[in-house]
Amino acid sequence: MEQKKSKIVWIIIGIIVGIIIIGGIIAYYIISNLDQNTPEEVFSQYIDLLKNENYEEMFNLISSSTKERVDKEFFLNRNKNIYEGIEACNIEVSNILYDKENKKIDYTMSFDTVCGAISFNNTVTFDRQEDNKYYINWYSSLIFPDLKEEYKVRVYTTTGKRGNILDRNGNILARTLEDGTREYPYGKAASHLVGYVGDITEEELQENKNEGYTSSSIIGKTGLEYAYEERLRGETGSEIYIVDENENIVKELASTNVKDGENIKTTIDIELQNKIYNEFDGDNGFSVAINPKTGEVLAMVSTPTYNANDFINGFSEEEWNKISNDSNTPFLCRYQSTWVPGSSFKPIIAAIGLTTGKMDKDEDYGRSGLSWQKDESWGDYQVTTLTTYSGPANLRNALIYSDNIYFAKSALKIGASVLEEQFKKIGFDKSLDFPIYMDASQFSNEGEFSSEIQLADTGYGQGEVLVNPLHIASIYSAFVNDGNMIKPYIEYNEKKEKEYLVKNVFSKDAANTIRDYLIQTVENPAGTAYEARISGITLAGKTGTAEIKASQNDDTGTELGWFNCFIVSDDEDEQLLTINMIEDVKDRGGSHYLLPKVRNIFK
Repeated sequence: MEQKKSKIVWIIIGIIVGIIIIGGIIAYYIISNLDQNTPEEVFSQYIDLLKNENYEEMFNLISSSTKERVDKEFFLNRNKNIYEGIEACNIEVSNILYDKENKKIDYTMSFDTVCGAISFNNTVTFDRQEDNKYYINWYSSLIFPDLKEEYKVRVYTTTGKRGNILDRNGNILARTLEDGTREYPYGKAASHLVGYVGDITEEELQENKNEGYTSSSIIGKTGLEYAYEERLRGETGSEIYIVDENENIVKELASTNVKDGENIKTTIDIELQNKIYNEFDGDNGFSVAINPKTGEVLAMVSTPTYNANDFINGFSEEEWNKISNDSNTPFLCRYQSTWVPGSSFKPIIAAIGLTTGKMDKDEDYGRSGLSWQKDESWGDYQVTTLTTYSGPANLRNALIYSDNIYFAKSALKIGASVLEEQFKKIGFDKSLDFPIYMDASQFSNEGEFSSEIQLADTGYGQGEVLVNPLHIASIYSAFVNDGNMIKPYIEYNEKKEKEYLVKNVFSKDAANTIRDYLIQTVENPAGTAYEARISGITLAGKTGTAEIKASQNDDTGTELGWFNCFIVSDDEDEQLLTINMIEDVKDRGGSHYLLPKVRNIFK
């Protein structure tokens, strides 16, 4: 019995010892494998670091045997220079197949480069080292399978030639010379219009990501160069090669074809552009000229200006400081901005009034003298005008003599709600659909009238009205298009296929009436634009002197002189409409300062 008990005890002890041994073995393997990784995990980590360009941490994943033949500096430079040199991005790995017996992974790698997409099959092997972890056996062939340690990767690029910008008659407004320099043959006369190119900035590079630009690209900065950048710019042809130690090509990895940019032919008449520039040079102002029947933009001038060639050839520090600190702001493209229109706005008020039936062209508003207010609720505020006349205060005379009081009364007759509706109909508070950006015209800062005084002042182009000249050119075109606003365009169209920006903004009768009365402002000896008349040409137009001052009693403010003018003719090829403004005309004759300049343009 005792012997039997002893045997059982020894069996139990044996079982316990066995459990301890087995547990120890299991614990050993558990402990020894706590820090163990797998080749798949190492490879995945390596690829993630590559995507983030973290070459330092990538180096920590390569095997000791690799480090014996490849130092850290070589590894870092090799990866950085190649991947970043070819602008590798969107790196992806697929078709991963792990061969456990041979400790290797077969895979497919793909990524985008400066030359487009590259894809290849490759293999990576691993070593398990003393710390029980797997490490990558790295060779240059992990970058590209055919890349040996002594080989290099080369990128060759050829830049496509930028397209020319032409006027309507084929005259070159911008071109690229054989040594690659951009040139602007007409210099100051067309610099705001044509614009200029320059080195791409980091911000522009990000804005145009994946559009084929590189850090060495040239890009359009302003004007037509900016507006037609996508079509003007040439596409860079690139080739990526592996070359041996003697620069012999071993393998082509990727390539894209070079492509020259497109030539853009515009509606601009450079002779007219030059003519206007010569008239306005020396003043702060602008002139926009269109064919009001077709919508073709014939000229756009802003003065003072700069020479676009200086942005190509470079400014001296002295020259740059002089032009950038010039109080006359030569870099400001004035026809892209909005301005107080003064009396040049009156034809628009009249056309709205006649179209909506709120005004009768023959109604005599009665005499008001040189100042007027609706009633005592206006306090000290008076609407003033410069001239009295003996005839009836009707629309015809109000336009000929430019009667502010008549148009203040007209705005009140039309009413705030109708004017707001009609202004929005003709494009106020809306950006003009045009390749070159134009500020939107406004009739009020808040998009509605806040008082009767503001409404009355709007009638003669003061108050809070601000207009863009190209937009006003479109509105004025309705006076020769039976009430339809032409859509301005600047890319030449052989068929001259016109398009209306807005149809039926004014009734046909209203448009024709305003046109006829604007002829009288030029032809009638009492007309404010009589000095602009030209024998043999029928001109219609409206002057305007806009006051820029802090209050009605402010006598320190400045004045803007306007003269909007167009030819009245049935011949489509004789059409010309210009919107013209010069700043600081106070004590220089107001709007009359412009009349001889504009007359010379039409003569």
